[in-house]
Amino acid sequence: MVPFTKLTGVAASLPQDDVDTDQVLPTPWLRDPKADLAKGLFGYLRRAPAGKTESDFVLEQPPFRRTRILVCGSNFGCGSSREHAVWAIKAFGIRCLIAPSFADVFRENCLRNGVLAIRLPAEQMEALHAAVQSVAGASPFVVDLEERRIVYPDGRSVTFDISDHEREALLLGLDDIGLTERHLSEIERWESTSRDSLPFLQDFRIAPFDPSNKPSQ
Repeated sequence: MVPFTKLTGVAASLPQDDVDTDQVLPTPWLRDPKADLAKGLFGYLRRAPAGKTESDFVLEQPPFRRTRILVCGSNFGCGSSREHAVWAIKAFGIRCLIAPSFADVFRENCLRNGVLAIRLPAEQMEALHAAVQSVAGASPFVVDLEERRIVYPDGRSVTFDISDHEREALLLGLDDIGLTERHLSEIERWESTSRDSLPFLQDFRIAPFDPSNKPSQ
């Protein structure tokens, strides 16, 4: 996973509430393991049924085709728990989502895939949407995870909250397994000492499943 430290890039505004994962990545893109997930991102919102692009949709407008930061409405990522939705967001090049709230599973999927999902209060979100729309992709925003700060093109900034555990994982580019492996020497030391202090653990065995061994009536 690529570490996330500081992101500078175009921000786009998608203020609709309750955008679910089927809108983020429609089902047809789940059926083909070789599907272009970047193309599938908001596939039905970006394209008419005949395949023509919908020029009114924000990511189809020229200033926002290289969006790196997406400013969203509340309850973003609700619906199914498909991790592919986050893969599509990342494939498009978006590394940061900002919203008043996210579906819990969706946000966890974001963090596990190196996408920073920031929650901000409603009043700060309103100001951020207005700022993003006013610059219309002409000036970049900065998301600084080390400082826990979002910097507007005019120099204004707002801070955001994120747990130390989530922040560390993103800064280092590690998932839960990677974070655990950082303590491998301590784990191996405990296993070594436990052989003497907890010998009963060493002899513990689980009998293999035998379907013919039915319990008596």
